[in-house]
Amino acid sequence: MTSFSSRPFHHPQPDSALCCGKTSLEALAHRYGTPLYVYSADQIIERLQLFQQSFKSRDHLICYAVKANSALAILKLLAYRGAGFDIVSGGELQRVQTAASEAMGHVVFSGVGKTSAEIDLALTAGILQFNVESVAELELLAVRAKKLKRKARFALRVNPDVFAETHPYISTGLREHKFGIDIRLAAAIYRSAANNRWLVANGVSVHIGSQIRAAAPFGAAIVRVKKLVEDLGRDGIALRVIDAGGGLGIDYHSDAAKTSAPGPDEKVQEYAAAIEQALRGFEGRLLLEPGRFIVAQAGALVARVLQVKRNGKKTFVITDAAMNDLIRPALYQAHHEIVPVRPRAGRMQTFDVVGPVCETGDFFARDRKLKPLEPGDLVALLDAGAYGMAQSSNYNTRMRPAEVLVEGSRARLIRRRETMADLLAPELF
Repeated sequence: MTSFSSRPFHHPQPDSALCCGKTSLEALAHRYGTPLYVYSADQIIERLQLFQQSFKSRDHLICYAVKANSALAILKLLAYRGAGFDIVSGGELQRVQTAASEAMGHVVFSGVGKTSAEIDLALTAGILQFNVESVAELELLAVRAKKLKRKARFALRVNPDVFAETHPYISTGLREHKFGIDIRLAAAIYRSAANNRWLVANGVSVHIGSQIRAAAPFGAAIVRVKKLVEDLGRDGIALRVIDAGGGLGIDYHSDAAKTSAPGPDEKVQEYAAAIEQALRGFEGRLLLEPGRFIVAQAGALVARVLQVKRNGKKTFVITDAAMNDLIRPALYQAHHEIVPVRPRAGRMQTFDVVGPVCETGDFFARDRKLKPLEPGDLVALLDAGAYGMAQSSNYNTRMRPAEVLVEGSRARLIRRRETMADLLAPELF
């Protein structure tokens, strides 16, 4: 049996098809076509419960970051098991409302550019908290709350100026980033807001970035946030909530050979220990906003090989999936393990794995060593559950993939493949 540690995908026997749990990806591709996103519900639940268990001694709420993967079936799955939600748009709010209307009181609204319409939507829905990113936004929130005669609970998203080693596109905790408010200015803003009857200072929020593999930066950020809470408490402003954000990363590289590497449970425990140490003495509620860590390794993109083409010294494996289906390699130079669904015998070969989109940047891997591949073979791009389908597009007028959720021994379609009629429907000519 070949398994991929930390992931629900495995070969039950060396010559068998890759499976998600007990379900063959070959059978799913035959039934639903390719490209195809496949997710493990069992692993998504397991990852949520890792967080819930690690913080069980504290009043807390795990607010899943909807932007990572906003499939309605996944939102419903998480809500049923006690998750809240972190949203960054009115559209995401409406997705949560559709999947789990009972969860509105467990929603936090983040993001730097909330519109009046989005704020009104969230106020009417009765969300838990607005994570406010600027003085101008706080002023707009007060205006809209007064207009609707609904008090608005808010937390300032403070920028603690903590460096986290990650890709520069997903680092958010430094002063030069567009996110948050300088933590040195926050106390004065809270004091000013205390005079507005429509604003309720509920907490303080921080988020230093995404795909962060070390626990220490999270602890360092919370130390600074807790000091702010204590300073405000001495001024009579009692904040009941600290929102620690998300950002805990995963290992996108194969970890089968790294027997000493910490597993997901150990990573969450290290993360929890760093936050708990920093929060010592704080008796309020803790909010957490994991996204990638919950869904990334639960998902794979299954693609079929169209051609194997040699150009000079390069050999290209051309698949029916492309950058419009999974843009992370083109956008971030991100690494995804690529696994033949049914491995062929033979020596490893070096390939560039690419798609059919008319861009040189349409690639999934360059100079990757893989078992031999032939036209018609299936490959699985692992760790594609986060920011895969969520960032997909119709570039080159390509229909986006179908999505399947595997729960136990049952697989069900949770999003049908798009059709040309879907793509043309909004257009007028």
